[in-house]
Amino acid sequence: MEYSGNKLSKMSGVSARTLRYYDEIGLLKPFRVALSGYRMYGQSEVDALQQILLYRELGFPLEEIKALLTASGFDRQQAFLSHLAELHIRKGRLNALILNVSKSLTAMKGDISMNDVEKFEGFKQSLVEENERKHSAEIREKHGDKAMDDANAHVKGMTQEQYVESERLRLAIEDALKTALETGNPAGEAAQNACDLHRQWLSVFYPSYTKEYHISMGEMYATDERFKAYYDKIVSGCAAFLRDAINIYCQN
Repeated sequence: MEYSGNKLSKMSGVSARTLRYYDEIGLLKPFRVALSGYRMYGQSEVDALQQILLYRELGFPLEEIKALLTASGFDRQQAFLSHLAELHIRKGRLNALILNVSKSLTAMKGDISMNDVEKFEGFKQSLVEENERKHSAEIREKHGDKAMDDANAHVKGMTQEQYVESERLRLAIEDALKTALETGNPAGEAAQNACDLHRQWLSVFYPSYTKEYHISMGEMYATDERFKAYYDKIVSGCAAFLRDAINIYCQN
């Protein structure tokens, strides 16, 4: 079945203007263009748009989505399995936060008591799930299950002060990397300061920090598309720059 751009727009909720933009950047080309000039989309394009929207919902930038969809080894079924796993993780994280907020509201009414540790339970569970999603496969393969299990147990036992410190360090790292990228020198003082902050942040989550582990994380940031997209959002080229700076930092 074929759909005009307007019909596909109404069916998908994606504006006609967005569909035209996707065509312009080569992300979603129409199956054909009718003599009337209307863009026409077939089943393959409908499926591709569904895939694009799922990736967008998960926070992938358009250029990365395009690279994924056009990769020679792209497997749509495997991609959907990954989407499903990610959505289950997000569902668990949201459920934990919903419980946290609901419990807080009940405590505000005086119906229950809620200690300071409990106030951070939902957030810590989110950190554990985020760690599993982002780092689990790499860490378990290179450093063993115990390293990841110990890290998760450590996060669950984090105090309020440790949680606040981890957020402070995360923001400080981003600011330091912006300054370091301006110098263009991964061996410079600014870049090495960013790496030291990064070491402190890693140590909050992984008490068994080693230089080997730090180097492997830097490599993952530069080669894994998820992490590369995260760091390159801070400053273009940040992921590779951080990898190079970490290598120098750990050698010293």
